[in-house]
Amino acid sequence: MIIIVWVCILLLAAAIVLGIVRAVTAKDSGSRAVVGDLVYFSAIGILTLIAMLGGLSIMLDVIFLSSLLGILSTVALSRILTRGHR
Repeated sequence: MIIIVWVCILLLAAAIVLGIVRAVTAKDSGSRAVVGDLVYFSAIGILTLIAMLGGLSIMLDVIFLSSLLGILSTVALSRILTRGHR
């Protein structure tokens, strides 16, 4: 079980690295926003796996709160990019 968690952490870390590379090479702000979400939620996934390894239940509360804030920031950024149009 521990090996599977570490493999998942490495995969999420690779997603973060590839996302940062893509954010640097992206032409428009919409692509950068999507890649920013990828990096943010991959980091939350890594924190979740670390909390599972360490048995830190308080960390899960922090992860839930940061996930909600990440979703709200995504909605706010999409409203800014579309200039409020639906």
